[in-house]
Amino acid sequence: MVQCEMCGTETSSPNRVKIEGAELDVCDECTDFGTEIETQDSSSTSTKYSTSSSSSSSSSSSSGGSSSTTSSGGGRQQDMFDDIEELAQDFDEIIRQAREQAGLSQEDLAKDLNEKASLIRKLEHGEMLPTDEMQQKLERTLEVDLSAGGSSDETDWQSDSSAGEYTLGDVVERKDS
Repeated sequence: MVQCEMCGTETSSPNRVKIEGAELDVCDECTDFGTEIETQDSSSTSTKYSTSSSSSSSSSSSSGGSSSTTSSGGGRQQDMFDDIEELAQDFDEIIRQAREQAGLSQEDLAKDLNEKASLIRKLEHGEMLPTDEMQQKLERTLEVDLSAGGSSDETDWQSDSSAGEYTLGDVVERKDS
């Protein structure tokens, strides 16, 4: 018997599922939360949260160019979270410091970006996250990088299970405790 990595329930046949970029072995009930990953002995089954299509398209040979789309990587589906760069946690401080070093007021920066000064204020106070377009504008104008690099604060997780396997309960920090 194996523990579900989502809820901790004992299961004899776990399903391999990709949930927001993480591959987990989960019970049948938790399978609906992600995209089931194909294995060599089973066919592709897609859940309601599927992020990609498993079908492939091919072009006719008379068109001169080939635009066929195939999935690679041994039948694994591409997850949309694999290509997303994370925003730096201190993006607000980076924006404020870069603006001050450039000698710009919030109003001046807003005018340069063709945005409202209140938006710059909210970004610098961390009250809102910049859109991808806004992040690119800020990075280009202030010559900064707002994406998070490699995480240097890796944590060694301790499992409560005697088998030494981890569940989400082992790594989540509850705010109510």
